[in-house]
Parts: sequence; structure tokens; C-alpha cells
Amino acid sequence: MHPLISLYAQDILDSEEMNYEKTLPHHGNVSCFDHSLQVAEIAVELGLKCKKPVDMSSLIRGALLHDFYLYDWHVADPSHKLHGLYHAAKAMKNAEKRFSLNAIERDIIRKHMFPLNPPLPMYRESWIVTLADKICTWRDFKKNRAEKKAAKAERRKQKKR
Repeated sequence: MHPLISLYAQDILDSEEMNYEKTLPHHGNVSCFDHSLQVAEIAVELGLKCKKPVDMSSLIRGALLHDFYLYDWHVADPSHKLHGLYHAAKAMKNAEKRFSLNAIERDIIRKHMFPLNPPLPMYRESWIVTLADKICTWRDFKKNRAEKKAAKAERRKQKKR
């Protein structure tokens, strides 16, 4: 973990809710916690490469809280309907209850699903987290697809024996 993450967000990392996120599947075998941490890691890398100033604290805190919706969206439940469209608002509500958020952090959480959720991100940090989230999601899906393909090949191999 990048040292800036624990510097600016140890309270988030130590929270009961983030510990609970470790039990929630996100994409494939990746937990919601691991996904959020990966997004924060990539956001830090992008933020450090940015030629303009970046509020690293807000960037990291927003990245860790961007998927703070606190439920397993894979479970069939009417409240999980259209998860992709509504989870950012749920994450925002949960994060506001638990942590003190500034305007940049709110914007990151609320708008990280752009363009699926139409409001344009207003801050450089929001754009960075949006991009980091897309990169991580793509990696998660690629990894999950490769694991499924390998498992399928293994099953075929077992049948031939």
C-alpha cells in the first residue's frame, strides 16, 4: 500500500465498515475493499504524475469511499436493482453518515460512475478517481474472465481422463 494512503485515510481503513467490505464480493474474486484500495493506489499513481496540483488527501479518501454502499449487489434483492445507476448515491449517503467529507470527496463518490451517472465530475481529483475506477474494473473483469476460462479448460481436461 502506498504510504500516502495510510497517512491520509487510516481512519477509513480502520473503520468497521471497511472491514465489512472485505466480505463483500465486487467483481469476480475481488472484494469491495480490495477494489477500493486498488482504485486508491492507481489514483495516487495518476495524481503524482499529474502536472497540476492535486489534493492528495481528498483524492485518496474519495477513492476509498467511492463504493461505500455496504451491501452485496450480487444478492437478488429489489433494493439492489440497477445497482450501477444507484450505488454512488448509496455510497455517498453511507460515507456522509460515517465520515466528515469535503466537497471534493463528495464529488468523487457521487460522480465516479460518469458517464453512466450523467453529472460531470467537477474536480481534477474526481476525474482521476473515475479513470482509476475504470482501470481497476477492467482489470478485475479481465482477471475474472481468465480465471473462468482456465477453470473451464481444467473441467474439459478432467472429463477427458
